[in-house]
Amino acid sequence: VQLQASGGGLVQAGGSLALSCAASGRSLRGYNMGWFRQAPGKEREFVAVARWNGGHTYYADSVKGRFAISRDNFMNTLHLQMNSLKSEDTAVYYCAANPDRGLPTVRDDNRYAYWGQGTLVTVSS
Repeated sequence: VQLQASGGGLVQAGGSLALSCAASGRSLRGYNMGWFRQAPGKEREFVAVARWNGGHTYYADSVKGRFAISRDNFMNTLHLQMNSLKSEDTAVYYCAANPDRGLPTVRDDNRYAYWGQGTLVTVSS
């Protein structure tokens, strides 16, 4: 699976941004699909995941209520709508595919086998 993230950019605090992730090489249907981010000087952290069966989504507490993850298995894409952005949301955002369908692994970046190249989101205060 090859993943290509896009949509990052510079936005003012309180604004919105939409990220996309296009997959090629294999259908995403069997994968849990997640977004992670890494801020300068910090470790990579979980942001959100959409389960393989399309029914359930989970979010980090820091983005709950502001971000929305969605997936389109027909178009083989993953999306992240980010609203009410804060300066602490500044990071490189990565999409990733996890072949392990189990719920306990959805927040564990070590279980994600395929990663996009990352797209930079900068929120100015």
